[in-house]
Amino acid sequence: MNFYLINAQYGGYGSYNNFENMASVPIGLLTDQNTEQMNIIFDHAIDVANQEVGTTLTSLKAEVNYGDAYQSYGRLCQMLETGIAGVFGPSSRHSALHLMSICDAMDIPHIYSYMSDYAEGFNLHPHPADLAKALHSLITEFNWSRFIFLYESADYLKILNELTTLFGMNGPVVTVLRYDMQLNGNYKQVLRRVRKSQDNRIVVVGSSDTMPEFLNQAQQVGIINEDYKYIIGNLDFHSFDLEEYKYSEANITGLRLFSPEKMAVKELLMKLGYPTDQDEFRNGSCPITVEMALTYDAVQLFAETLKNLPFKPISQNCSQRTESVRDDGSSFKNYMRTLRLSEHLLTGPIYFEGNVRKGYHLDVIELQPSGIVKVGSWDENRGYRPQRLAPTTSQFDGLDNSLANKTFIVLLSVPNKPYAQLVESYKQLEGNNQYEGYGVDLIKELADKLGFNFTFVNGGNDYGTFNKTSNESTGMLREIMMGRADLAVTDLTITAEREQAIDFSIPFMNLGIAILYLKPQKATPELFTFMDPFSEEVWMFLGFSFLGVSLSFFILGRLSPSEWDNPYPCIEEPEELENQFTLGNSIWFTTGALLQQGSEIGPKALSTRTVATFWWFFTLIVVSSYTANLAAFLTIEKPQSLINSVEDLANNKDGVVYGAKRTGSTRTFFLTTEDERYKRMNQFMLEHPEHLTQDNMEGVNRVKSSTHYAFLMESTSIEYNTKRECNLKKIGDALDEKCYGIAMRKNWPHRNKFNNALLELQEQGVLEKMKNKWWNEVGTGICATKEEAPDATPLDMNNLEGVFFVLTVGSCLALLYGIVSWAFFVIKKAHHYRVPVKEALKEEFQFIIDINNYVRVLKNSASIYSRSRQSSMSVASMAQDDS
Repeated sequence: MNFYLINAQYGGYGSYNNFENMASVPIGLLTDQNTEQMNIIFDHAIDVANQEVGTTLTSLKAEVNYGDAYQSYGRLCQMLETGIAGVFGPSSRHSALHLMSICDAMDIPHIYSYMSDYAEGFNLHPHPADLAKALHSLITEFNWSRFIFLYESADYLKILNELTTLFGMNGPVVTVLRYDMQLNGNYKQVLRRVRKSQDNRIVVVGSSDTMPEFLNQAQQVGIINEDYKYIIGNLDFHSFDLEEYKYSEANITGLRLFSPEKMAVKELLMKLGYPTDQDEFRNGSCPITVEMALTYDAVQLFAETLKNLPFKPISQNCSQRTESVRDDGSSFKNYMRTLRLSEHLLTGPIYFEGNVRKGYHLDVIELQPSGIVKVGSWDENRGYRPQRLAPTTSQFDGLDNSLANKTFIVLLSVPNKPYAQLVESYKQLEGNNQYEGYGVDLIKELADKLGFNFTFVNGGNDYGTFNKTSNESTGMLREIMMGRADLAVTDLTITAEREQAIDFSIPFMNLGIAILYLKPQKATPELFTFMDPFSEEVWMFLGFSFLGVSLSFFILGRLSPSEWDNPYPCIEEPEELENQFTLGNSIWFTTGALLQQGSEIGPKALSTRTVATFWWFFTLIVVSSYTANLAAFLTIEKPQSLINSVEDLANNKDGVVYGAKRTGSTRTFFLTTEDERYKRMNQFMLEHPEHLTQDNMEGVNRVKSSTHYAFLMESTSIEYNTKRECNLKKIGDALDEKCYGIAMRKNWPHRNKFNNALLELQEQGVLEKMKNKWWNEVGTGICATKEEAPDATPLDMNNLEGVFFVLTVGSCLALLYGIVSWAFFVIKKAHHYRVPVKEALKEEFQFIIDINNYVRVLKNSASIYSRSRQSSMSVASMAQDDS
């Protein structure tokens, strides 16, 4: 009899008092295969639970023969007499079902790890109905119109029943065969029927005991080759010896409950004595079976329940079941089914819907010449999601030309939108599925092209620096230099300092340092805001036009005889005439027309009427333009920014301060610059370290909360934030030019492959498409859909020079006509009075320039006309032809 007591020493099977004194809670493990490994895993799971949860679990372990229910019953009874809180195992279904009934009668939790739909006990294995859903998703994805369903025993027909229900009446044609017909381990008779069948697509479900032999005999029969496609419905597919099938060119797809890249799995491998750096364990192949992983997780679930609901073991006698049944066992088991556990697990989150375990997701894996490669994932809510296109076998003709047999650890900076962030989901996500962003998509695209696997790790926000003197580095650079990571993809700038420590790929994005600041704020209205619609130049020319037109009226009024009126209409032959266009009246007439109010003055001569017409037209256009632009200035806010350039920032204009990320390429730029402006800015940041930030988001938040703080950061990050924060904008142009690259170890042999793949992505427009997705599509909409209000700008001479030109030309023509008409009038008058024309012109000109005289005396003895024989003739009668 092989019976082990580990972590608790007893002199035989004593009473529970021994445990009570030690404040420990023993749990039992019955093993019937892989005993040594199961014992190690069980003890390690207890150690982890005690350390992380704070319980005091100990272990009782016993080995039994596979399928020997009687021996298993005896071992269980011995454990119950000692006093245990729960029982785990064994693997044999026949033995486990027998023990399950005993534990149910004793109200002791019984945990087993094989596929079953029994309601009794605790089973963390995926339910047959859920496995059927996963197979249904794969068959649908592969567009199989017919296939052969091979199963081991009647236990697996539950999967077939669920499959037929999911497909319905219009599903594919299914041929159902049981491969273990003779129950003697010889499957070749059935497999030969498969070979002779017209169907070459096969779904296989069976136990981990028979599946390796099934694959072996299928290869011997000749149905594992390029003509056949398989879906293996066994979750231990990753643990089989698949070396001889790798190059068969058969398309073999399987399912996996956990990834060997998990840190907890690696710790378990180390406990079992496997080197964690062996390449054969880095592409899905892993010696840890589903039973081992589920036992580990079951211990964590048990410990978490024990932490919240104390459950002291008592001594129980199998021969007196009715008298020794626990009164709190049902409560403990029911509470276990209410827990939701997500930490320190191998197979993903755990919760129950009734008696069925939920929370897990399955990796879809494929056997390729390089080994097992993950090609997608499945969960109950989202179904099958391909991760990448499966590489063709031609890619693996020479392993030197492919990365498909490699798995790389990729560092991300999380959260660091849009390069990497956690997926917002109501479900607990694990592994690579919990990250999204530009950098995540970039690695996935490269993996599609090069065929490698990857594991994302959060590297924090310290990108790292390199000290050439001490040859030491920090942050992500240190992780890559020490070999703990292979790649780093984020907003990591390629710099000369970093190039001394690590290598970079070719740039995948170009950028520069820019200034992030608040958008211009609404300015306080000024006293003379009403003058804003016109520029200073327009106001100046408008004033000159006003004075010029007023002067034109004054001059033409004195020149035109028609503008000299009889002040006393009742007197037919007045002695004097008056002119209405005095200097004051000319200005008044011009003002009334400009303000569109009019006046009592009406021009009579053709020349003055011409000037008036052009002036009215001018005022119509000018006043309409002013009114329209004034409305814009009154309704549109005129923004005002404290800074508008890097010079304003360097001079701390209006008290605006600034900062940058405390470490990184932006800070390095100012530390090493030779430009005097940037040196002055660097000195300011050295003197005021309180303005520096730990990360970019802190700087963005400071800008949002203060009108006197600006933040220096990469232009791409500024572009991303201004698309989502409507009150932020970029000030000025970029201060420098730089680029982002993927960081990798110095002299990394795969660098050229990554560079070529990046070039292809660039040429195909994939990089630009990804950038547009994460910058302009995901998370945008508020600022993008809100149209920017047009700025209200003063009208300048470029807008109004035409109407000024028309006014000038019209006034000049009218003035020219008035002068010519005046000259003809004087000449005609001189001939009428028979006086010299020269003398007449002289006298009339002297009168015209006498601007203080607005009265013309008709009978003046001093005039040369008074000496004429016809001096009594009225001047008005001579002007009739001019009117």
